[in-house]
Amino acid sequence: MTRLRSASATQTAPDRSASRISAMFDAIAPRYDFLNHLLSAGVDRRWRRRAIRSLKLRGTERVLDLCTGTADLAIAALDARPAAARVLGVDLASAMLKIGRDKLGRRGLDARGALVRGDATKIPAADSSFDALTMAFGIRNVENVAAACDEMRRVLKPGGRLAILEFAVPTARGFRAAYLWYFRHVLPRIGRLVSRHDAAYSYLPASVGAFATPEEFVTILRQRHFVDVSAVPLTFGIVFLYTARTPAV
Repeated sequence: MTRLRSASATQTAPDRSASRISAMFDAIAPRYDFLNHLLSAGVDRRWRRRAIRSLKLRGTERVLDLCTGTADLAIAALDARPAAARVLGVDLASAMLKIGRDKLGRRGLDARGALVRGDATKIPAADSSFDALTMAFGIRNVENVAAACDEMRRVLKPGGRLAILEFAVPTARGFRAAYLWYFRHVLPRIGRLVSRHDAAYSYLPASVGAFATPEEFVTILRQRHFVDVSAVPLTFGIVFLYTARTPAV
């Protein structure tokens, strides 16, 4: 079985069972978007736009947004110029999906965007049915990362493009220390205060620390037969953009 935990991680990996993840995100759904923007100082919007630009859309693509949450990345794909022709968002958390559907409706995007409940390790889509696949801050929450990567490859067409955003622990010594202090002490307190959920924003730093390093996740993608795999650090390495594609026939 592929090792998913970072070699440098010291804490026990948190529970990433589907039932636990869906319940946690359902509980924080009403304040999720506000906290995302607050805790990242709004930079999360820039990360999503960068991920969509990496796909080099031409306006004809069907895009799957996995672990879509409240659909911010799906909306970024539909708002891009040129935009995706259609986007399907998949997530386990029903309350998150409801908020996402409301956002699509308010923007008049529901004719081109749809959201459904589903598991990243059992994607409710046919083989080779998407031109591109995106995921923002969801892969570390998946219990079986290798199985999810296999599913991503299955639903992508030959030559299909992949863009995944995920948090990482920065390596620059001075910045790393300041970041870890904020991430482990300040962020959970703000998250608990605003979301009124005791565990969710303690889970965030624990899940990042227990997830694969960028080098390890690149290896996982290559082992699952993705090609042209790259990992680009964003904002001093607190987030990485992973890009890859499926082999062309």
